[in-house]
Amino acid sequence: MKSTLYLKFILLYIILGFLSIFTVASLSSTLTTHYLESSISGNMYQSANLLASNYLPDYFSKTIALADVYTQLNGMSDYLNSDIWFVDNEGSLLASAKSGDVSYAPSRIENFDPAESGGSTYLTGDYHGYFNSEMITVIAPVTENFSTHGYLLVHKPYSQITNAHSVLMRNTYIVILIIYVLSFIILLGVHFLIYRPLVKITNAAKQYASGNLDVVIPVNTQDEIGYLSASLNYMSSQLKDMEDYQKKFVANVSHDFRSPLTSIKGYLEAIIDGTIPPEMQEKYLHIILFETGRLTKLTSNLLDLNQFEHSGLIVELERFDLHNTLKETIETFEPQCEKKHLSIDLLLDGKELYVKADQSKIQRVIQNLVDNAIKFSNTNSVIEIHTVKKHHKVFVSVKDHGIGITKEEASKIWDRFYKSDRSRGKDKTGTGLGLSITKEIIEAHGEHINVISTEGVGAEFIFSLPLDEE
Repeated sequence: MKSTLYLKFILLYIILGFLSIFTVASLSSTLTTHYLESSISGNMYQSANLLASNYLPDYFSKTIALADVYTQLNGMSDYLNSDIWFVDNEGSLLASAKSGDVSYAPSRIENFDPAESGGSTYLTGDYHGYFNSEMITVIAPVTENFSTHGYLLVHKPYSQITNAHSVLMRNTYIVILIIYVLSFIILLGVHFLIYRPLVKITNAAKQYASGNLDVVIPVNTQDEIGYLSASLNYMSSQLKDMEDYQKKFVANVSHDFRSPLTSIKGYLEAIIDGTIPPEMQEKYLHIILFETGRLTKLTSNLLDLNQFEHSGLIVELERFDLHNTLKETIETFEPQCEKKHLSIDLLLDGKELYVKADQSKIQRVIQNLVDNAIKFSNTNSVIEIHTVKKHHKVFVSVKDHGIGITKEEASKIWDRFYKSDRSRGKDKTGTGLGLSITKEIIEAHGEHINVISTEGVGAEFIFSLPLDEE
């Protein structure tokens, strides 16, 4: 049965190969023709426009004679291997140059319309019957003193495109055929060298797909097959952990969304049914606004984390003064500090300190750390922010005097949605995502962030940045 199925697979592969050759050939023919037309017409128009813009206007300003125009047209005709007509606004021929003995230029183009190409930059055909074979034509206006006085028409035999197309398509067919033959040989090699040893792994993968993550694949070799087996075993263990993480993630998100939504719904219903009198509605509207801010902050952080996971955290490095960024960022926390009677002590290493980093993202790191420090600082205390240069790096320290972090919590604070039980009473607006985002930003710069804390005394966060010594 397995051999029969494999023969069917080979047959389908052969059929697919022929269908692929037919499809690719058809698409390649159309795309190649379009590319050649665009490329050749673009080159024609560029050359025509260059002559029409920089030289031919002098004819209408009487700066050059018609003989000079003929010289330029003949040179361009030889260069492009094309027929060139120089006409006035009515289509009357002023000068021309031809690339062969058969073609000729009419004294006047009947029904001349310089805009007949519409949205395209070129025309194809016999151009009003003046040519015996198909041509590709471009038209460039000749302007002088912001007025159009004439047009330059360039006609190239379409056979040049056809010839180039034939050469390219012949090469394409040869390449496709070679690729098909090679891929078939590779298929046979995969069958005899890899397919059979992978049967056991395939069966185990089916078990994983059905939800049975307890299957362990025996690792008997140290080659790629053995490595794959070990990787699948590791994957199954990670999937178990991921399943637990997803459950916890959904529970945390649901909890953090449910709490403010419940408050908003309850207060709004109370306002609507009159339970809250009009004179007290402003107070509860402020509470609703506060809860809405929590939802907005949580949503923004979730979107940021989702972007980090899917497209990676991209940092745009630039040289900037870290001290200036620190001062500007800290100024935004003045209202919160006044409310808790906090002061911020800056001890900076020099007047200016330049680093090479993403300024906006480092500013966000500072905001998260200072915001945490304010939340968990005791009233009438001091927040200390220091910078130190050492070993071609800059070390930034944000230290508060508050509840501190226990040793057990120190390794968990970087986890998403983590909030210690002791901090929940103080952290009314937190989402549990700030420190996680902070760590990802610092690590995206190739640097590190650590925390030093004593329970009941305070916490100090220290991160490093590359020093710009230019």
